[in-house]
Amino acid sequence: MPIASVNPATGELLQSFEALTDAQIENKIQKAVATYATYRLLPFSKRAAWMRKAADILEGEKEELGRLMTLEMGKLQREAVAEAGKCAAGCRYYAENAEKFMANEIVETGAKKTFISYQPVGPVLAIMPWNFPFWQVFRFVAPALMAGNVGLLKHASNVPQCALKIEEIVLRAGFPEGAFQTLLIGAKQVDAVLGDPRIKAATLTGSEGAGVEVGVSAAKRIKKVVLELGGSDPFIVMPSADLDEAVATAVRARVQNNGQSCIAAKRFIVAESIASAFTEKFVARMKSLKIGDPMEESTELGPLATPGGVTDLERDLKQTLDAGGKLLTGGKAIKHAGNFFEPTVITDIPENSAAYREEFFGPVASVFRVKDIDEAIRLANDSRFGLGASVWTNVPAEQERFIRDLESGMVFINKMVASDPRIPFGGVKHSGHGRELSVFGIREFLNIKTVWIQ
Repeated sequence: MPIASVNPATGELLQSFEALTDAQIENKIQKAVATYATYRLLPFSKRAAWMRKAADILEGEKEELGRLMTLEMGKLQREAVAEAGKCAAGCRYYAENAEKFMANEIVETGAKKTFISYQPVGPVLAIMPWNFPFWQVFRFVAPALMAGNVGLLKHASNVPQCALKIEEIVLRAGFPEGAFQTLLIGAKQVDAVLGDPRIKAATLTGSEGAGVEVGVSAAKRIKKVVLELGGSDPFIVMPSADLDEAVATAVRARVQNNGQSCIAAKRFIVAESIASAFTEKFVARMKSLKIGDPMEESTELGPLATPGGVTDLERDLKQTLDAGGKLLTGGKAIKHAGNFFEPTVITDIPENSAAYREEFFGPVASVFRVKDIDEAIRLANDSRFGLGASVWTNVPAEQERFIRDLESGMVFINKMVASDPRIPFGGVKHSGHGRELSVFGIREFLNIKTVWIQ
């Protein structure tokens, strides 16, 4: 894939870039290593001051940064502006909490002194996706740099301007050159970078296939890797739920980021007694969404990020309908400039279909009917993914049952799944391993060192 910015709403080429040469990559790795030698020794107070400055830049320039995100990958501009603000909040969270998260922990053993020390590991490679081009990066940047590590970013090839802007923000905040660098490289160049012994660990957010490749590559070199991969999140609605609130949230949960989010609700599992009412309201709300220019405030659904995303959605939807699925609304690409796809709802979904087994990365919702909580849990768990789950019930016993039995890294009750710096983010099964955010995120790339003084 070429490294280029193409406006998804118009198909216009905005700017293209040449991939770094091997010599340029070598210079950047050398700079990262040299910077790490002194950066790791800086006090938390200095790192925190720079991180707060980064937050101020993100907050102060969020309108401009939001416009850049929208131009490169097509998300609604208001969502992009909010994303920049969320990055600022993440920076401030780690500026305030990193020192506490990395404080020595005393352990009573009978020795003169025994404690656990948390120390940085060195240069970390971050391989990041286009769908949240700032937030995905800053939720790595904030804990990694506060921990004393340095970062090298391989961003998605369709958001190079976002990647360069993030490096610029980090430098403007005061961090030394080499603390965080963008690598404009293609996918085929990643393995060599990861294989370099000076790169100590990696984190990837992306597709299941990309996760397997990077996971195998890291394993061959005995390197730590955090993988945040795909999801086919269930949105479960039980009879006690507030139906109108559940429907309104279900629509937002499906079309957030134009339907291109790993934690977007994708499988809507509804109790039989309320399924008809839910589906009628849900279809009506999906049909009423205003599709158009993501820069316009009134737009509710913008384009997919790439033409390939449209092609993949068309292919998997056709396979599902050919297998016996029923189309309730939408179902096709919109034939004009840009990568637009109709908001779509399907039901009667066969087990041998793409909608049942795969992740639909776009505004297509799959509705399932179940007779009781047992069937709801069985269906929700009948997936190789296990990222997040949203459950709508006001019965405490049902809430406890879902929390205990759903196979997912996150369960949200009467709320859509969301990331938050204060709580860990990640999944189980083919949705990946390791955690981002909170104390768990910063400790993924620390040497948890045992110290015993007799």
